[in-house]
Amino acid sequence: MNEARTRRRPVAAVLLLLAFASGILLPLAGIAAAWLPVLAPRDGGVPEAWYEFLVGALRIMLMTVAAIVVVYTVRHVVFTLNRMFGHQRHPYLDVDTADWPRVVVLIPAHDEAAVIAHALEALVDVDYPRERLRIMPIDDRSTDGTWAIITDYAGRHPGLVTPLKRTTGRPGKAAVIRDATESVREDVIIVFDADYVPGRGLIKQLVAPFFDAEVGAVMGRVVPHNTARNLLTRLLDLERAGGYQVDQQARMNLRLVPQYGGSVGGARTSALRAVGGWRDDALAEDTDLTYRLLLHGYKTVYENRCECYEEVPEVWQERNRQIMRWAKGHNQAALRYFVPLLLSRRLNLLEKIDGLLLLGVYVVAPLLIMGFLCAFALYLLGERVLPPALGIVLGLATFSSLGNFAAFFEIAAALHIDGSRHRIRIVPLNFIGFLVSLVNITRACLSLVVEDLLIGKELRWEKTARYRNGPPAS
Repeated sequence: MNEARTRRRPVAAVLLLLAFASGILLPLAGIAAAWLPVLAPRDGGVPEAWYEFLVGALRIMLMTVAAIVVVYTVRHVVFTLNRMFGHQRHPYLDVDTADWPRVVVLIPAHDEAAVIAHALEALVDVDYPRERLRIMPIDDRSTDGTWAIITDYAGRHPGLVTPLKRTTGRPGKAAVIRDATESVREDVIIVFDADYVPGRGLIKQLVAPFFDAEVGAVMGRVVPHNTARNLLTRLLDLERAGGYQVDQQARMNLRLVPQYGGSVGGARTSALRAVGGWRDDALAEDTDLTYRLLLHGYKTVYENRCECYEEVPEVWQERNRQIMRWAKGHNQAALRYFVPLLLSRRLNLLEKIDGLLLLGVYVVAPLLIMGFLCAFALYLLGERVLPPALGIVLGLATFSSLGNFAAFFEIAAALHIDGSRHRIRIVPLNFIGFLVSLVNITRACLSLVVEDLLIGKELRWEKTARYRNGPPAS
């Protein structure tokens, strides 16, 4: 048995190396090979001073990237160790009987006929006082049967389900919930995506932290329910586990900056209005709100035991669009809030550090590619890139940092905590997903700079397709 396992390990390692080389290093090598001989002084014509300047600049860029990668690696390690061995904070878990506030649940929907009935069916059955709960599905110009499904539930549950049909205004989720919030009079606003299926006790679990006056937003844990569809859904299940079970909970434990998510979360209505409401020009309205609340002195709470079930993308094209939307929206927020966060007097040093690192997670991918380019350029120029020991450390750090929020050891820790050992068998295959994310995040960063900042193209919100009844035939 041990011999069989030993034989399989080199094969897996070779396959991973080939995937990495063919997907990234070979194209970069082609670019470098085409241009760098022109710069090399040995082929004649380039002054020695220019050569030294070039080598020095490449070394500085490479070491800067190495330092950033090591910082994010340490961050992953700290979060994982805290989640495995540190004190776990669940301060609002035992709240069950209380004078519950008035709550409205917003469900933005654009062509969600495949899934929205499941969300509405679960919500009308939640354990929350009926006189203090309102469910508001919002149809934003759907062209399928979404509105018919919504009105059917409204007819069967008058007063509880109060639909809103939107026919004008800016498209996109942020604009939808901004318009809907204008008519809200409830104390707490909860936002669900149309594919999310809550448990009966979920609303109470999400609302409980708002009894603390410092809390401005609450986020629950997202758990995929369509994991058995294919390899992609299984990989995304592992990524979600690492991101929520370890990353988010560790930030909660350490009193850092848990991130409000755009679904399975809620905001205090008064706090939301105090910071200006939802921004309809934000692709990542959740990240945007997280930082505006933080800068105004409100805290975001993560409730790890508050689980809601989502449908993750089942085809790679949808996943690519999703990760690009997240990256572009997150980096948009980074441009807006990096300096205000750095200069804020409301936050302690650890909150500032964690907040800045969280803002930078979608910049790591293009930095890694830049680091690979710098290293390969130095190699072609005949320069020694790094001392062997430091090269090994950098290689390990780079490998572990390719996963945005979900490095391998975070995922492994999450699976251990979940008690699902069978899922750990495909952890090495997450390298595929990490490489795909690396490319798409870099594309999103370039698009943000070229199309949106330089050209002034309006940011567009790309909806993720739903396949509750199965993906379309290819």
